[in-house]
Amino acid sequence: MSTSDSHLVTVDRVLGRLADWPVDHAAAVVVADDGSVLGRYGDTTRVFDLASVTKLLAAYGVLVAVEEGAVELDQPAGPPGSTVRHLLAHASGLDFAEHRVRAEPATKRIYSSAGYEVLASFVEAESGIDFPEYLRDGVFAPLGMASAVLDGSAGHGARACVDDLAAFAAELFAPRLLAPETLREATTLQFPGLNGILPGYGMQKPNDWGLGFELRAHKTPHWTGEHNSPGTFGHFGQSGTFLWVDPDARVATLVLTDRAFGDWAKPLWRDVSDAVLATARDR
Repeated sequence: MSTSDSHLVTVDRVLGRLADWPVDHAAAVVVADDGSVLGRYGDTTRVFDLASVTKLLAAYGVLVAVEEGAVELDQPAGPPGSTVRHLLAHASGLDFAEHRVRAEPATKRIYSSAGYEVLASFVEAESGIDFPEYLRDGVFAPLGMASAVLDGSAGHGARACVDDLAAFAAELFAPRLLAPETLREATTLQFPGLNGILPGYGMQKPNDWGLGFELRAHKTPHWTGEHNSPGTFGHFGQSGTFLWVDPDARVATLVLTDRAFGDWAKPLWRDVSDAVLATARDR
């Protein structure tokens, strides 16, 4: 057995822990920074509701729109004083779910699905293309994500399978749809120093965010592993889903389940993430 094959077996064994999770169905994949798959678990072709992992895909679609010239990052959008950048970074002041203003832009990090709905409508108005179609043609089709579809809110209404999200994870290491500098900006802190609630994990001071990507930084508690680097970025969803990319460890991990996020998930997500990191850093 080659060294690479041995490592694949090790990662598969780590992901095998998901068999003991209190969920009906789960699938997972670990992707290296060269796009290769280090391990899989479950039916990776099964389509799951992504919940808020949708925001990663929607944000990527908006960034494609920026590069295509349909919109600009600092173009006014949303509440007065807000821009596309504010909406992407949850700094527009919009409520979590309702299209109402709770704060002035750039004063609080208010995690907002409503903000992503505003973004989708804005891209539609500026481009003349329905946002689900824009996302399909600009992100899903070029990456070969055949199962992926947005048929609800741009904040939480997408579905996809693990294999397709693995292609998206590989894109986050070596972007083909965006210029590398655009992705670097998207995974860099926007509006420093903003405090806010990270759903499920309470108030974070600060609650760092990029352009659609939540930044691990030094948040505690957190849904990633204790040993994920501060440079880790990604998102988790209330449908029991997560995707993180750790550029220092040169590995990404995504897990999809069909059980709503809750206390059951917190130790299990942390433990499997740390186990993946332990094996990935040995490769």
